[in-house]
This record gives sequence, structure tokens and C-alpha cells, in this order.
Amino acid sequence: MFRPRVIPVLLLKNLALVKSKKFKDYNYIGDPINAVRIFNDLKADELVFLDIEATTQNRTISLDFVKDVGEEANMPFSVGGGIRTIEDIRSIIKSGAERVVIGSSAIIDPDFIYNASEEFGSSTITVCIDVKKKLLGGYQVCYQNGKKNSGFSPEEFALRMQEKGAGEVIIQSIDKDGAMQGYDLDLIKKISNSVTIPVVALGGAGSIQHLKEAYRPGGATGLAAGSLFIYRGTKKGVLINYPERSELSFE
Repeated sequence: MFRPRVIPVLLLKNLALVKSKKFKDYNYIGDPINAVRIFNDLKADELVFLDIEATTQNRTISLDFVKDVGEEANMPFSVGGGIRTIEDIRSIIKSGAERVVIGSSAIIDPDFIYNASEEFGSSTITVCIDVKKKLLGGYQVCYQNGKKNSGFSPEEFALRMQEKGAGEVIIQSIDKDGAMQGYDLDLIKKISNSVTIPVVALGGAGSIQHLKEAYRPGGATGLAAGSLFIYRGTKKGVLINYPERSELSFE
């Protein structure tokens, strides 16, 4: 029986685990490797690590960090942050990651996704699409941590990434990030109806019910979140957590 993947997305800043709200107001959480150990025990499906400063600092995510995660993690994991070249991807995969997550470089040079998928296979290449609502309605794809507008609509860009060979897309709502009030289901539906590759929903999950809504009726085949797996209670106390298998019934 098919069950969508349930994926903690962990943000790195100076190699520390942080959590954002609307791509700002970063809150220090703790040691990312300790989080990996806890997610091991909780049997998470997979993990995603994103270095939020790598692109603006003109570097890639630390290979030493990737190796540390690879030595510790019992589950598949993906990493992103500042990936610009085929050699960047080769080094990251060699260091232990199963996939790479590419954001800004996919917008700046869409053919990079084609070249990367040809070199490593589509299953290795995930494109993260950061989306913000326009003031007068509709959506726009942003990059460089949400600071720049690409000029693409989410549907247009997701379809283009599929055509270039991306194996899946992560659709991240900047407006919903950290709010824990539910995903942008309209956005998820738009993308799920536009492409045939897997769509991972990200941004806004605060409950198991929100995960279920993103799967059905949203259409996502991967359900990702940050705050849901980091905070507990109305006061948002830091507690790394992950649902029990019995809670993840999507029938």
C-alpha cells in the first residue's frame, strides 16, 4: 500500500540547526547531528538539510557536515545549499547524500538541471521552488532565500524543471513558513496538476491532519515540514519529534 513520505526539513545556519518564520526570524534549535540521532530512533522516512547561507556566501554546504550525517543517519538524506556545478554534486553524493536539493541555480541556469540529471540520473536531482503570493493575487517563484523574484509562475517553473530532468520538486510556501497553520493547498494542487514527477509539500504544517490534507486533496506525494518535527505545545518548546507509524494512516 502506498504511503507518502513524511520528511523533516532541517535548516542550517553556521552548522547549527535553526528554524525560520517566513524566511526570517531564525530561532536556534541545537546540534543537527543530535537531531539525526533522534530521527534515527524515531524511524523517520528520510531527512533534508538545507544550508540557508551557502548561496549568499558563495559556497556549498559543508562536505564534512555531509559526511558526518552520512556516518550517523540510518535513513536516506538530501542536502542543499549553494550547489552550482556538476563537481559540487559529485562531491556531495560521494560524501554520503542520496540526493541534492537545488534552488537558486535552477533559476539562474535551468540547463544546469538538465546537465545534472544527465550525469547523475533524475532520481538524484530535487529542485526546491520557493513561492510567495503576489500583492495583487497569484504566485511568484523567488530565489536567494526569497529575496529575488524570478519572473516565473510556480506551475510554469515546475513544468520546466520536469522537462529539464528533475526527479522531484519541493514546493515551499514562503508565506506559510513556520506558521504551523496548514499548507497552502491551492498552491500544492496547482503544482500537482501541472507535473507528473513527485511533488513534496513544504511550509505551514502544524499537525498530522495538515499532512493528510497535503496528500489528499492536495496531491503531494511527499509531506515535508520543519516546525512540526521540532516544536511541541502552544509555547513551541523545542522537542525533536516524529509521528508514530499508527498516526500515519492516509486512507
